[in-house]
Amino acid sequence: MNICVCVKQIPDPTATQSLDPSTNNLVRAGKLVLDDSDTFGVEMALQLVDSAGGGEVTLVSMAPNGEVSGIRTGLAMGASKGILISDPELAGSDALSTAKVLAAAIKTTEFDLVIAATESTDGYTGTTPVQVAELLGLPSVSFAKKVEIVDGKLKVERQTEAGFDEVISPLPALVTVTAGVVEPRYPSFKGIMSAKSKPVATLTVADLGLSGQVGGANSGQRVVAVRKAEARQAGTIIEDNDDAVGQLVGYLEQLKVI
Repeated sequence: MNICVCVKQIPDPTATQSLDPSTNNLVRAGKLVLDDSDTFGVEMALQLVDSAGGGEVTLVSMAPNGEVSGIRTGLAMGASKGILISDPELAGSDALSTAKVLAAAIKTTEFDLVIAATESTDGYTGTTPVQVAELLGLPSVSFAKKVEIVDGKLKVERQTEAGFDEVISPLPALVTVTAGVVEPRYPSFKGIMSAKSKPVATLTVADLGLSGQVGGANSGQRVVAVRKAEARQAGTIIEDNDDAVGQLVGYLEQLKVI
């Protein structure tokens, strides 16, 4: 079984971040790290390949400046190879542009299943994976809390507010996994060393045939302004006295709660 995992390389969340004043976009210069949410997808893919008796896990990522540090982390976990799409034209890409790029890159490899996180830590749109599925013409199952391959089909327990739905889908397909679907392994020293020699193919927008179709200049949305959130106002304190109930009722009536 061959599985592609969409992974995002993000600025270190423990470091101070900044916005580019000219574009209002997050500054992504310097070393990037593998998004924690994607470690669950990588681990899920590795376990599925092992249970299938063989295959490859390919990591697919879009990042600036040829950055591969996050991909190397996934390779150290056990993935076989990586595909990086890096091009100045991609700066300022919205979710749909990103989906077009990832889908085009996935098409360059053989796959039975595509795995992604439900959303990225730095973007939180939660829309890119299902857009990738649509562009690839694949069925998609989101919010998976358990993933299995049974009789050549994808079997998923899809998390809902009331519990979970059991969904069965033909392959190939795309599935997004929730945090906690599996316990991600820590890269071993041997894995870290071997990751340095694993292949990572670097593609440009032109390589994918998407010139003039993606990137900030072709995005359907842009951030026009950024401002600080308003300071939280002081709350109302009701003292525990004989009139406390009346004060509380009056306050709730003022809020139109009752």
